[in-house]
Amino acid sequence: MDKIELKGKIKVVGKTVEVGNNGFKKRELVVETEEQYPQYISINFIKDACDSLNGYTIGEKVSVGINLKGREWTSPSGEIKYFNDIQGWRITKLGAADSTPSPSETNEVPVFQTERDDSSQAVDDLPF
Repeated sequence: MDKIELKGKIKVVGKTVEVGNNGFKKRELVVETEEQYPQYISINFIKDACDSLNGYTIGEKVSVGINLKGREWTSPSGEIKYFNDIQGWRITKLGAADSTPSPSETNEVPVFQTERDDSSQAVDDLPF
């Protein structure tokens, strides 16, 4: 999967919490996107990446490198369920010169790139 960058303003920086008995750590970051209809994206930083959120505060503009994770789980009754997670692996502060204007500020429509195979047809890798 290609690298994904999410830009926005910090809404929440959670505390590091331990999950389970093995010392697994995770920390939540919520980023508010800056577009016509802002989205509030919850991002989990895990293990050593939790410390990368130290020093960040609410309201700061940031760029976050994320990975989309998904898994399948079968319940004891045999029902299959799917879970998704957004995991952060890098965060950087954006200065005024670093931030890109949102589509609403430029009156542009966002363009999404898709992979192309050898026949120049778009490869749709979205699950919906």
